[in-house]
This record gives sequence, structure tokens and C-alpha cells, in this order.
Amino acid sequence: MLAMAVASLAGAPSWAGELGADLAGLLVYAQEHSPELASMRHEAQAAAQRVQAAGALPDPVLRIELEDVTNSRTALGPNLLPGKVGETRYTLMQAIPLWGKRALRRDVASADAEQVSARAGSTWSELAAKLKVSHAQYYLAAGTERLTLEVIDLMSRLERLAQARYASGLVAQQDAIRAQLELTAMRSELITLDNEKRQARARLNALLARDIAAPLAEPQALRALPAVSAFDLSTLVQRARATNPALMAQAARLRAAQGNLELTQRNRYPDIQVGLSPTQTASRVTAWGLMVEMSIPLQQESRSAQERESESLVSTQRARAQAMANQLLGELGENLAALESALRSQALFATQLLPQSELSFRSALAAYETGKVDFATLLDAQRQIRKARQDQLKAQVEAQVRLAEIERIVGADL
Repeated sequence: MLAMAVASLAGAPSWAGELGADLAGLLVYAQEHSPELASMRHEAQAAAQRVQAAGALPDPVLRIELEDVTNSRTALGPNLLPGKVGETRYTLMQAIPLWGKRALRRDVASADAEQVSARAGSTWSELAAKLKVSHAQYYLAAGTERLTLEVIDLMSRLERLAQARYASGLVAQQDAIRAQLELTAMRSELITLDNEKRQARARLNALLARDIAAPLAEPQALRALPAVSAFDLSTLVQRARATNPALMAQAARLRAAQGNLELTQRNRYPDIQVGLSPTQTASRVTAWGLMVEMSIPLQQESRSAQERESESLVSTQRARAQAMANQLLGELGENLAALESALRSQALFATQLLPQSELSFRSALAAYETGKVDFATLLDAQRQIRKARQDQLKAQVEAQVRLAEIERIVGADL
């Protein structure tokens, strides 16, 4: 009966219509309702809008100069109207950055936008990993609880068997007492398991931005593991380098720092400002002027300090990118090794330990019914099969936890 119970847990269909029954529903809900994700999306949209503005020309400037507003050369009194003063000069000026500075500013803003977008992806990757781990832990608590209930039902039958044999004078009363003690211990364990399940439910609700006491359906199944070929280390390393959101964000920071360095270096060269200046006398334009201004980059010490600062920032971002890559790839290797170990343990439980434990229990039960072994031997056999099934469940959940961590590092589902 225990084998049927565990098999039903592993093969139960997912209830996509009830939140908490399967992982897919939790992920969809989080994408739609997470305030943290929403804030990152808005921040990414805002950063994208800054790209065009970064490469735009500055606004032009209009200057109006009124000459002889007192009309000292005529009999007219003071006036501020352009046609009623001695002369009015209109100057329209436009600053023009040279040497590719506008393109560089646009590139820096684009790198900043890519960084924010990658950070949004990293936020989702982290949240998805937490949801995957928490759902697996929720499944472990619920599955262990159901398995314990199955064992309690079995122990109740063993207790009745011991009571019947004691009533027939075939065994001592100690056998029935031992069965009752075992049942009491299991009922006490149920309290702990219920607490673990409620804690897991509260964690999931917090990740989903729901009230921590909001109801969640019982988890029905773990998601299917990908094929073994998906766990090739070299392939995962390449994918992590290419698609990990945190690495992508750091690469964007490095590009932004490099762009700022080049922009700082080009500030050695002057920018210009051009202007067109018509002069109005009375009601008509009597002269036209053309103006060109040029900045003179004389503050070389200050500019050199800015360049050194930018160079240091580039080196900082490059070192951080390398350190982050080393850390993530180290975590990838650790989780991959742990996943492979969990898969081997799971296979060992399924093919050897569980069949052996079940055979041992059936043999002990038959021997106890004929008086060939004592009740302690039967209890030990029951404990072995129970431990084997719990360890199998823990191995399944451990594989899910490690898979979630690998997908967080890779930045995508396998």
C-alpha cells in the first residue's frame, strides 16, 4: 500500500486551475502580480527612452538685444518694442558637439538601458528560482505528511494484529504497547510536518505578493526533469556566459564605463556654438551677422584626473565581471554535481533499496504472523521502508532544488 501511495504522488496530474497545485501556475501568477518585477519593467522602459535624448542636440538659444531703448537720438520716449527702439538684434545660437560625442553619449545611454533590462531579467531569474525551490519544499512537506498518514494507517493495522495475537496468548502485551508508541510518535511528527507545510505556504505567498494566510492548493506533482543530455557541463557554461542576466548586466556596465572613458578623452577637443544674428532697425532688417564660438580646453589637469577616474572605473567593472563569472560558474559546478548525486540516489532507491525494503517488510510480516520473529523485527522492517521512501522523496526534491539553481545561473529553463 505504501508503494501505491508514493506512486500516486509521483504520477498525479497537475491542477493548473488551482494556485499552488503546480509550479507553472505560480510562475505565471508571479509574472503578472509581482510589484518588484513591475518596478523593474518600468525602470527599463524609462532607461530605453533616455537613449534618443542622450544623442540629441542641445536646445537652441534665442537672444534678443534692444539697443538705445531710451531713443536718445530721436524725439521718441523710452520704449521696449523692437520696432520702436534704435536697433534690435536677434541672435539664434546652437551648440554643436563634435568628434562623435553625441554618438558616444547615445552608446553610453544604450548600455545603461541594456543594464537595466538585464537587471530586470536577473530579478525575474532570482524570483523564479525562489519559487521553484519553495514549491519543491512545499511538495516535500505535503508529500511526507501524506506518506506518514499512510504509515499510520499501516501501523494501526499492525497494532490490531498485535492485539489479536496478544489476546490469543501468542505474544506478550509489549508488542501492542510498542505499536501504540510508534503511532504516537508518528502523530507527533504530523504536527511538525503541518507546521513545515504552513511555513512553506507562507513563503510562497510572500514571493507571490499575496497575503501570507491566503489559501494555496496542495502541490500535486514535481515538474519533470529535463533529459540527462541537458546537464552537459561545457554546454551549460557556454549558456551561462551568454544568457545569465547578472553577467549581461555587468557586461553592459563595462561597456558604459568604456564609453564614458572615450567620451572623457574626447573632451580634450573643443566644441563649437554657431549663431545667426539679424539686426532690425525700425520695421526692417538692415544687417545680418554670423557667429561662431569655440570652447578652449585649457584645464588639462582637471581633465587628466577625470580620464584617470574613468580608466579606474573601467578596470573596476572588468574585474567585477570576471569575479562574477568565476563565482557563478563555481556555483554551476557545485549544483550540477549535487544534482547528479541526487539523480543517482533516486535511481538507487527506486531500483534497489525500495524493492529490498518492501521484500524485507513482507517477509517480516509473514514471519511475525507465524511467530517466527518478534514485533521489534517487524517494526525495524517498517521503519526501513518508511525511511527509504522518505529518502527517495528528499532526493527528488533535492534534484528540483539543484535544477532551480542551475536554471538561475544559466538564466533560462533547461
